[in-house]
Amino acid sequence: MTDDPVNARSVAVRGLADGLGLPWIIVMTSMMGFGSLAADAGLSLWAALASTAGIWGLPGQVAMVELYAAGANLFAIALAVSFANARFMPMAMSLLPLMRGANAKRGKEYLLSQLMSVNSWAVCHEAFPSIPRELRACYFTAFTVTILVAGLVGTALGFLAVAVLPRAVTLGLIFLVPCYYALLFAGTRARHNVAALLLGAVMGPALFTLAPEWSLLLTGLIAGSAAFFLTAPPEHEASEARLDE
Repeated sequence: MTDDPVNARSVAVRGLADGLGLPWIIVMTSMMGFGSLAADAGLSLWAALASTAGIWGLPGQVAMVELYAAGANLFAIALAVSFANARFMPMAMSLLPLMRGANAKRGKEYLLSQLMSVNSWAVCHEAFPSIPRELRACYFTAFTVTILVAGLVGTALGFLAVAVLPRAVTLGLIFLVPCYYALLFAGTRARHNVAALLLGAVMGPALFTLAPEWSLLLTGLIAGSAAFFLTAPPEHEASEARLDE
């Protein structure tokens, strides 16, 4: 019995199957919480769906809804969303090179960056070693589009069910996302991921009490940088690893 050939179709099916599991459920239910918040803030259904597709980051979307409800101007909302989603820049910089083929096109990479989420970043880092480089974009696209659909469905369901969802339930659904990410990263074998998770869990609440508006960005920057330097291998080991490659 021979293994199935690895091609674009099989890799895309794998990405679809991986997305339809627990990630689909978590994204859909958490976005139900966002949809309910958006309806409470007075946004239209189409505006809520557009924010899910365009921002595609729950902290940024929640910031947008809260500022909109408070009557903030468009510039302040855009700035807050940009800061809340600033974490996507280093994530894109670390993941895109792993699926860059010989004939990479900038336009395609910009589109893939727009589809980036913490979910896809973490899952793809685990899946990519077993996928040929030229087929990794197929997996990433299939997986990310699958969970994006889950996000849109959840946003619509939450928006339409706002009358029956208490606010406590809405906030609880949103909290599912960080809980899921914590479990996702806790299962990794990479020391720097575990260190960043532990440091972030300690520093996040402390920084929130000091600077609520900047706590997410500062926690990621400080905890991530500290984890990198604390778990970085000695220079001689890094040099040997590069030679082995």
